[in-house]
Amino acid sequence: MPANRTSSLVAREGLGGPYVLLTFRHPETAREARPGQFVMIKAGVCAEPPLRRPFSILETSPERETFGLFVKAIGPGSRALVSLAVGDEAQCLGPLGRPFAAPPDDAEALMIGGGYGVAPFSFLGGELLRSGGRAPRLFYGGRTTADLPLLGRLRSQGLEVVPATEDGTTGAHGRVTVPLEAHLDKGEAPSRLYACGPEAMMHAVARIAARRRLEAQVSLDPWMGCGVGTCLGCVVKVQRADDPRWKYKCACTEGPVFDASCVVWPGEGVSHARQAREAEPERRPSEARP
Repeated sequence: MPANRTSSLVAREGLGGPYVLLTFRHPETAREARPGQFVMIKAGVCAEPPLRRPFSILETSPERETFGLFVKAIGPGSRALVSLAVGDEAQCLGPLGRPFAAPPDDAEALMIGGGYGVAPFSFLGGELLRSGGRAPRLFYGGRTTADLPLLGRLRSQGLEVVPATEDGTTGAHGRVTVPLEAHLDKGEAPSRLYACGPEAMMHAVARIAARRRLEAQVSLDPWMGCGVGTCLGCVVKVQRADDPRWKYKCACTEGPVFDASCVVWPGEGVSHARQAREAEPERRPSEARP
């Protein structure tokens, strides 16, 4: 159950440039959050900035009653957060949203994180490692090395991390989907894809999943004002295979995690799931039995 409370900042770690790790005390989020969920949070307890902003939960510590955020300071809300000092307070509501679903026991979880969209995969990857199943693999992409500030931290968790940078300064040269497809081409194990990051990257992952007939989950990040389904600012178009047309779904309450095949991506009139259904041969009616 989400809890709305004033949370104190208990730790702050600058990672270089606009990236900062923040740790807040919030017992309910620390105890109840699942990978893929988020909090709505804003710095201070005054009216400015007026709206809280959504941030994926990076990690939790139920023992310490804390949770962590990976923040890139790019707007007024995030800049106000990273300006907090230890002991300062923030208004926090969480945990919120629908989490990732775990992969089948025989499937390899392939997590694809772009930029600060990598945050939920620290949480998900840690849980999958502790479960004792097949080890997950994380594909971590950015424009340049400076955009991969969590690389060492993620590897220290025991995660197999495959980096990619568009300028080739670290890991594979190109978009993060390049090493992803190279790995899928090996066909070593059944795979389930998980993606979070820029919309274009998630769209590309969704196309890969559709082409290869793989299940994929994406964590969408539309503009979000309230986090509880009231403002309707975060609606996204979703269409299941059997739906004749798409419907609006609130990313805050019915997401942010969605089946990638059911999202109606920009520039596409119908979802991949619906496209696949329409491409099927016409079904024959069942023959009547005597």
